[in-house]
Amino acid sequence: MQPTTRRTFLKTSGIGMAASALALTGCAGARTSPRAPAVAARTGAGKTPRNLIFIVADTFRADHLGCYGSKRVKTPALDRLAAESVTFTNAYADGLPTIPCRRVYHAGKSIIPMRKHGGWIPLKEGRTTLAQALGRNGFTTGFIADTYHYFKPKMNFHQGFDSWQWIRGQETDRWRSGPREKFDPKKLMPKHLWNPRYDGNMRQYLMNNRDRKTEADYFCARSFRAGLAWLKTNAGSKRFMLWIDTFDPHEPWDAPERFRRMYCDAYPCENFQFGYGVRNKDIRPEDLPAIRGLYAAEVSFVDMWVGRFVEEVRKMGLLDDTTLVFSTDHGTHLGEEGCVQKTAALLNSCVARLPLIVRHPDRAVAGKRVDALVSATDYMATFLAMLGVKHKLALDGKNFWDLATGKADHIHDHVVTEFGPFAAVHDHGWHYFQNTRAKDAFKATYVGAQAEAVKKRARGAPHLYDLSSDPEEKTNVVLDHADVVAQMQERLRKRIQA
Repeated sequence: MQPTTRRTFLKTSGIGMAASALALTGCAGARTSPRAPAVAARTGAGKTPRNLIFIVADTFRADHLGCYGSKRVKTPALDRLAAESVTFTNAYADGLPTIPCRRVYHAGKSIIPMRKHGGWIPLKEGRTTLAQALGRNGFTTGFIADTYHYFKPKMNFHQGFDSWQWIRGQETDRWRSGPREKFDPKKLMPKHLWNPRYDGNMRQYLMNNRDRKTEADYFCARSFRAGLAWLKTNAGSKRFMLWIDTFDPHEPWDAPERFRRMYCDAYPCENFQFGYGVRNKDIRPEDLPAIRGLYAAEVSFVDMWVGRFVEEVRKMGLLDDTTLVFSTDHGTHLGEEGCVQKTAALLNSCVARLPLIVRHPDRAVAGKRVDALVSATDYMATFLAMLGVKHKLALDGKNFWDLATGKADHIHDHVVTEFGPFAAVHDHGWHYFQNTRAKDAFKATYVGAQAEAVKKRARGAPHLYDLSSDPEEKTNVVLDHADVVAQMQERLRKRIQA
């Protein structure tokens, strides 16, 4: 197959060149200073949407979207959606990874500190979820997910939905069995990256996908197709909320060949698939272009299916009274400081930052960008307020839509993200993270072993980035700004009750 060009990609995505140009013009404007958040002008009364569609795509790095500044990764559908939406450029996770984040989204409560509230645990009975709050107010609610962690025993995330559908087979979901020896993961990986853990994980994945024939059989495609089927059945006289949660572009990075060829022609094997089990210590610098290409291909493939879904929703006439939201749970590392795949000990913004694109029926806000800080805890509070749902729930978040309409110029002066024993603080000038459980965790001046760890760029050492001069977070300046470190540590101490 010939490599896919940008022109043919746009064509196969169902999005013409004119639409792509509109998206890039309306979305990828000049970068504003992180110290001076841009806020949309106030628009007036606005329109209350009847419905909500919430799309979560797992492990989606914001900086891989054209509307967030990417020049390399092709995301014409999401860029076009952003041109019709409000794009929030400084949204950050609360708790990581997959399940902790989903608990925040479903229940509207922070899970920091996780040693108090729990991390990877089920959604508790008795806590009112977004689905339940909407259901009590006359909404029909649907939940479609191929994120298999949701449906492990007793996880309970489907509670409150009128209907839910599990698209089975992602990653190591024990969906299908059979003669395991018929599947050989060694064909998917260069010898120096293979190990028994990777082999076991990928054998299950290969068994799950043994009947896959076309692009429509991939997991994210199946989820979006199921979402359209749900809408055709349920988008009637009642108000509705549809939640689509796709595990892509989470590992294993296994996009169709035409997408992989858009980014790299030098893959180390015929069908290179990168997944859990690969050890960072085995990854060589020459592996990184191919690994980054695999991830970019996954992003573009998800983008295409988001685009197809949105265009079908448009044809159904639903966008005139429906808010459509696109976001993720977290990002991932792609070679930063020698790390591939997310790790708690390196809690950069490439992991903690979230794309957040909100298409609202009020077209007065279309194309706006908001740089004010937003937390994942704000999602449920905002959705309920946006839909005009009155409630007495004790939610931790604030209404981030006030930033888009100009009713507020900020709702947070900093946000905190926790992942395992590490936590990060982000404001408009700095990004800082550290281990919060070490006995010397809260020392504003690092000396001795800690200082040596910083100098060696060791994973797990405290990190501070000056966003005004280093927006890509490449240089750790924690040894140069004891006053800033002290402020960030005080914020962490208060939040995690250390």
